[in-house]
Amino acid sequence: MNWLILVGAGLVEVAWSQSIKPTQNFTRPLPTLVSLLLMAAAVLLLSIAMNSIPVGTAYAVFTGIGAVGAILLGVLVNQDPMSLGRVLALAMITGGIVLARLTG
Repeated sequence: MNWLILVGAGLVEVAWSQSIKPTQNFTRPLPTLVSLLLMAAAVLLLSIAMNSIPVGTAYAVFTGIGAVGAILLGVLVNQDPMSLGRVLALAMITGGIVLARLTG
């Protein structure tokens, strides 16, 4: 169950990463509030998952999901460039997440 919570935390982190830009340097109140709530929710879920998952493993998976999700959304939504290096980085991050899960 805590692994599902951890995946949820990672997905909320992806949403949080995408919510930062609309705050326009935290000058817009409503987007700033949404961003802060998403950040708090991600950390809360991460802390719950850490009840049974080692801290290092949980944090690595959490940040890995966030990194992969942020890059993919950047490419799909914001037309960020995709290069061979980015594809390799995504593959290595994803492989690390899977390995952490299998050995955790």
